[in-house]
Amino acid sequence: MSLSILKTHVSFVGFYSDICLCLDAQPTAGEREVWNQVNSVLQESESILGGLQSYKGAGQEIRDAIQNPSDHSLQEKAWNSVCPLVIKLKRFYSFSLKLEKALQSLLESLTCPPLTPTQHLEREQALAKQFAEILHFTLRFDELKMRNPAIQNDFSYYRRTISRNQINNMNLDIENEVNNEMANRMSLFYAEATPMLKTLSNATTSFVTENKTLPLENTTDCLSTMASVCKVMLETPEYSSRFSSEDTLLFCMRVMVGVIILYDHVHPNGAFNKSSKIDMKGCIKVLKDQPADNVEGLLNALKFTTKHLNDETTPKNIRTMLQ
Repeated sequence: MSLSILKTHVSFVGFYSDICLCLDAQPTAGEREVWNQVNSVLQESESILGGLQSYKGAGQEIRDAIQNPSDHSLQEKAWNSVCPLVIKLKRFYSFSLKLEKALQSLLESLTCPPLTPTQHLEREQALAKQFAEILHFTLRFDELKMRNPAIQNDFSYYRRTISRNQINNMNLDIENEVNNEMANRMSLFYAEATPMLKTLSNATTSFVTENKTLPLENTTDCLSTMASVCKVMLETPEYSSRFSSEDTLLFCMRVMVGVIILYDHVHPNGAFNKSSKIDMKGCIKVLKDQPADNVEGLLNALKFTTKHLNDETTPKNIRTMLQ
């Protein structure tokens, strides 16, 4: 990283540390419209996480039904257990579509000329905080999803039962809620190890592709600046000592990993290349300096959700750090 860019990042850390430390960043008049749109989505995020955290699945009922195919009461019990879970899974999927639109609205605001990405992030602090909150939610959602195999098992059972016409008039209303087209889209979503990150990566790539007149650097510089600032905050005692709880530390780490993954998907050379504006060695070291239980999911996200890690241009020492 050049000295001039580093100085910009360091001067920017002070303001951004307030954002990551969850101090109020109130929207200005110019931010208000986009902030309101995104806020209406973010207000639902804790409810989504709560629903996912409490998701227990219908594993026992499904096993009983499969082991006793001629027992109609067990088939009905499994079906009636799965149906409300499928409605819940549809809600999660539908929220990912709202989050996708919210992210693209923020990208549009934080990258548009004539301001530089750093100027945008400095002047539009409330939107920068929302961008961070979306990434924080996304990493939390995917961590919970990866630890819950019941989600895919339940949905697979639902699809198998529908396709074999085995429902025999049991709760047909579900097909109005989750028709075949919706079920196909949901199936693709939940097949991903990290479905929310995949959604946001695709959304960022689409944003870059659709805005051909916008220099790519406007988007990648926004992402690399946020990654660099988070890294500096995590590795510098002056800032990390201000973290009031482990949750705040995790917030900062999740935001850093989230923007790295988005950068890796939209930059032609990715985040791991020597020419990358993100200090990947430093970012990985910061994560590895934390307790293993706190960062296992984040390191896995870098391993399995990035696009360029296994490119020949990725330095061997970087790959070794993530093994």
